[in-house]
Amino acid sequence: MNETSEKDRLRRELRSLRRDHVAALDPATRALLFMRPPRAIVDLLPNSGPIGLYRAMPGEASATGYAKWLLEEGRTIALPRFAHRGAPMEFAEWADPFEEDDLEVGPFGLLQPLASAPALHPVALFAPLLGFTAEGDRIGQGAGHYDRWLADYPGTPTIGLAWDAQLCESLPTEAHDQRLTAIVTPTRLYGPINAD
Repeated sequence: MNETSEKDRLRRELRSLRRDHVAALDPATRALLFMRPPRAIVDLLPNSGPIGLYRAMPGEASATGYAKWLLEEGRTIALPRFAHRGAPMEFAEWADPFEEDDLEVGPFGLLQPLASAPALHPVALFAPLLGFTAEGDRIGQGAGHYDRWLADYPGTPTIGLAWDAQLCESLPTEAHDQRLTAIVTPTRLYGPINAD
């Protein structure tokens, strides 16, 4: 089995595992998770500049609580935005995570900032994932948007948000895969991880 088909098989397994894990969580408990970043994560964020977050797909650990907390702390929030399906990922301002009336459906069916929202360059990034290792390896949906963006902006602190069930002993990695700086789950903080 080649590297691509192995990753595709693993992604299917991880999606199923994540779906089952989230379905087993009490909705009231789930609503209380990921409301504010732990102090060790806040300490990883540069003192000024936009913070990149994401709008969670079904089953993903939500970053909206972090967005609200960061906005209340006076930080500017940025979300991924795509001009079309083949366009590179960019980030643009998300002015109001409380109302979300400054978002529109993008080419991948996810909410993203309006075309009129100013483009921003995040100084730190919270990233979604399907699986992760304690060493900071990450596997995403497979489109490579985050890996390409991070390759263009090396050194950007990147924090994964995940459910505990998404921890993997190891993951197949390739040269272009970007390592996470830290990972936050409902019960544990992994990192900060030193880059090799």
